[in-house]
Amino acid sequence: MSRTDLTEKQWRQLEPHLPSNPHHGHVYVEHRHVINGILWRLRTGARWRDIPSRYGLWQTCYDRFVRWSRNGTWQRLLKVMQAAADEAGLVDWNGAALDATHIKANISTTRVYDRRQMRAEDSPTFKVTY
Repeated sequence: MSRTDLTEKQWRQLEPHLPSNPHHGHVYVEHRHVINGILWRLRTGARWRDIPSRYGLWQTCYDRFVRWSRNGTWQRLLKVMQAAADEAGLVDWNGAALDATHIKANISTTRVYDRRQMRAEDSPTFKVTY
């Protein structure tokens, strides 16, 4: 078990809320392996193709992630888990805050240049000076 994998307690809480196998087509690969592969990818920031083979095919992890994103499964799981945590008194709503602030950065601010104008000293890796 990797440190990014779901624990037994987390899996028991999550499992009843996952979609069942489809009535047509092939049977799903076990949800736990696929979810652990998705979590590994999200936590490491690696490419989908770099998911370790212990989680199954990377295409299966990617396909399930995209399918569940599109059909609202992830959103439903989040709501169910938040409701359960709130019911157990584990959520402090007084400390919750939303911030919709954003700052527009001009291209010159990030030092990104047109590649045709880039000189050797203006390499893609740059130093930030304050």
